[in-house]
Amino acid sequence: MAIYAAGIICWRENKGTLEVLLVHRPKYGDWTFPKGKQDPDEYLPETAVREMREETGISLKLGRPIAQVSYSVDNNEEKIVYYWSSKVREKALKKKKFKANEEISEISWEKADSAIEKLSYKHDQKLLKEVIKIHQSGELETRALVLLRHAMATPRTEWKGQEAKRPLLPEGKQQAKRLVNLLGAFGPKRLVTSSWKRCEQTIEPYAKAGKRKIIERSQLTELSSKLSPRKTKVAVEALFDQTKSALLCSHRPALPTITQTLASHAKASIKDEILGATTLNPAEFVVLRMTMGKNPKFVAIERWGL
Repeated sequence: MAIYAAGIICWRENKGTLEVLLVHRPKYGDWTFPKGKQDPDEYLPETAVREMREETGISLKLGRPIAQVSYSVDNNEEKIVYYWSSKVREKALKKKKFKANEEISEISWEKADSAIEKLSYKHDQKLLKEVIKIHQSGELETRALVLLRHAMATPRTEWKGQEAKRPLLPEGKQQAKRLVNLLGAFGPKRLVTSSWKRCEQTIEPYAKAGKRKIIERSQLTELSSKLSPRKTKVAVEALFDQTKSALLCSHRPALPTITQTLASHAKASIKDEILGATTLNPAEFVVLRMTMGKNPKFVAIERWGL
């Protein structure tokens, strides 16, 4: 049975030079990236954020996914590690609470080129070379756009009231609560949702936990997407003009229009994956990574669900 773990390649720019954060583990005498094993009942994005905080004292949100690395450990067990990149801002560094311990004795910012030589493992060196390549292409710094399908709702056949007021099932409400920490790993700030109750209920726990405002858009309801898909498209494209990471919550029938709109702003290599998000299950979501600047485009995608 494979062992799953997650880690983050933290980066910053110092006078135009890319730097990355390495950790030293005295038990192994090595230099590597912050990472750790997945805890029971934990999703890998949560693992990455938690391990980063525990090993370095730095709290941050995930940036774009980089790669999955697989190698053998004790007793020939396979270890699979998911890696993300994350830009570390000065504000996060000022709040850093690192204390040397038995597991991590030192953390060090290194110029990316010299860090390749300092890293102890070839798979880490390969990861860093990929990060350098992405940085050189101008696509390392991104913001997130999360597309979420609402949680499990009361079946249509069991609801006698207005369709717009059809609520979540008790199971759906539990899913909404469980989404709080998982969505928190990506940290969307601007929360846009269909104005129908089941979508609002899905993101309310996350909004409350982060003290964030919920923005309702009638254009994202399944009725609007059926009667006027153009309006749905306009509501989605309005998110491209924002500088903050965002979350968009809607319904399965609206997903074709939404995903087609998103795919039209994506690199060719990920368009099919975006279009595939029409199959999202309740409480499942994709995280799209959008480049910064005047002409943003989606350059990476990942999919998570409960």
